[in-house]
Amino acid sequence: MTEPTDFLPKAVAGVVPSRGHGSAAFDPEMVREDFPPLSWELRPGIPLVYLDSAATSLKPWPVIRAIDEYLATYPANVHRGLHTMSERATEAFELARQKVAHFIGAADSSEVVFTHGTTESINLVAQAWGRTFLKEGDEIILSVLEHHSNIVPWQMLAQQVGAVLKFVDMTDDGRLDFDSYEEQLSDKVRLVAVTGMSNVLGSIPPVHEMVERAHRVGAVVVVDGAQSVPHLPIDVASLDADFLAFSAHKMCGPTGVGVLYGKREHLEAMPPLMGGGNMILRVDRSSSEWNDVPWKFEAGTPAIAEAIGLGAAVDYLEQFDRDALLAHERKLTWHAHRALENVSGVRVLGPAPWQKGGIVSFSVAGVHPHDLAQLLDREGVAIRAGHHCAMPLHEQMHLPASARVSFSLYNTVEEIDILVHAIEVAKRVFRRHQGQRNMTA
Repeated sequence: MTEPTDFLPKAVAGVVPSRGHGSAAFDPEMVREDFPPLSWELRPGIPLVYLDSAATSLKPWPVIRAIDEYLATYPANVHRGLHTMSERATEAFELARQKVAHFIGAADSSEVVFTHGTTESINLVAQAWGRTFLKEGDEIILSVLEHHSNIVPWQMLAQQVGAVLKFVDMTDDGRLDFDSYEEQLSDKVRLVAVTGMSNVLGSIPPVHEMVERAHRVGAVVVVDGAQSVPHLPIDVASLDADFLAFSAHKMCGPTGVGVLYGKREHLEAMPPLMGGGNMILRVDRSSSEWNDVPWKFEAGTPAIAEAIGLGAAVDYLEQFDRDALLAHERKLTWHAHRALENVSGVRVLGPAPWQKGGIVSFSVAGVHPHDLAQLLDREGVAIRAGHHCAMPLHEQMHLPASARVSFSLYNTVEEIDILVHAIEVAKRVFRRHQGQRNMTA
């Protein structure tokens, strides 16, 4: 397998060069001490090999300390108090919003809405924008690559307003079929929702081109950035998508907080989804006047500690050159493909490594992914097994489930070699177990 020299243009369509401030070289060993679980042993003599970052990434000490500092020294509510602790909390909370805006290339931090995660962000668009602007007969384009969080909200919306769902096919090797996408586009299409990176196959759709084509027919584009934002150097000004959703916990931040980026004109036009405190300017007995964006979408007490932790995660990631991190994950993905393809009975799913991000899903002949994950755990290797909240994609591949490894900045080539060894051990254990069952049958 020969690596093409033009990897970045092929794999990262729709993103722009990094704005990172670090060195162009990256060594994962220099950051591993920042992540506490990597120094643990699951059992005596069995160190942790964490290959499940697509589900949730590990958290570095600077993020943990930022959250602890808020909880210990200024655990006040935001926006509502005039005392010192509340003012400090508000300043840290809104600074986190500014950091996120810079991280994704948004010129206006008011276009960054804090939510509880990618799922809530997409549901917010579906219910606030979709129920306001879509009507019966309007068409919504999705793809078979999508996570359930970018399918189910649109199914619910379609049932509510009478819209029609259409799905873009994928190619035989697991990439989005752009020809199928162009065939689906028409003047009836009002919204396109697409992943920035498949959470199963690592496929990276040509989002920039998809946005451009969608805007030609007057459609709004929602990008599920749960997997792409943590790993690809996204710039929303260049991408030009109308909405972008992502979560903190997949980018070295805490759980419970996420982001909806939206172009200001859309956020201004959308009604709030939830009513309550902070999202209003005035309330009388018969009516209310909404707060400005983004606060009109942030009813109630927000996830303050978590948002501050997200800001710390952005600080942590921005010390590195994003292209260098991408090159590191590319190296891991290439090594995983080569190593797994040399294991008898292993089928690697999805496109070639230069056409995907740091996610590699596979199956092992005769071994259910759930059994494989449990056997690998005995060797200290943490992977994901199941349908990964992408059942339509697995149905397309004629698989009930798959095993998935996913990488982040703290992973090493040596960990992939441990994974391969653990798979060989698991295969021997399973063959022995099957042989015992056959003898007693």
